[in-house]
This record gives sequence, C-alpha cells and structure tokens, in this order.
Amino acid sequence: METLKTKEQFYALINQEKMMFVFSADWCPDCRVIEPHYSDIMNIFPEYTFVLVDRDKFVDICQAYDVFGIPSFIAFHKGKEVGRFVSKNRKTKDEIIQFIQGLSL
Repeated sequence: METLKTKEQFYALINQEKMMFVFSADWCPDCRVIEPHYSDIMNIFPEYTFVLVDRDKFVDICQAYDVFGIPSFIAFHKGKEVGRFVSKNRKTKDEIIQFIQGLSL
C-alpha cells in the first residue's frame, strides 16, 4: 500500500479512478489489528488503489473530511467521494470487504 507523502498528493489522487484512502496512526491498536488483512483486501479489490494516510501527519485532511476515528476508509472516484467507513469502532476484515463491495461507481 502506498503511503501519502503530501497534501498536494492527496488532492491529486482523489481525482483519479477508484481510490481508497486508509486513515491510520502508528499508536492506534485497532489499526494494528486490521493491518495484517490489508494484503488480502487489496487482492480482493485490485481495481482500487489503496493509499495509507497517517492521521497524525495529515490532521488538516482528517478535519476537512470529518475523520475522527481510525482506522477509517474513504473511497473517491474522479474527484467525488463515493463512500466512507468512518467510525470510532474497531473494524473487521469482513466489514471492510462489505463496505467496498457496497460502493457504487
């Protein structure tokens, strides 16, 4: 999974097709629990580009997109937000897969 490096990169990437942003942080225990499943999830959805966004490095992006709980997932397609799985609760692999399957592009 690619890691976001700059705000400018984020705003360029949201305009591409089938982008999935994964908001996380090093200190987040729920993020560490789901992290081993990212490879499986990315293999199930190869049509998406997954980008890891460090919540602590990009607080302004998190505030702009109302990301207060992590891990959280926001999907964009050609500049439009097409779905989000944002909550303060721990997420399971199956919940993430169901979220992505439910996206309509």
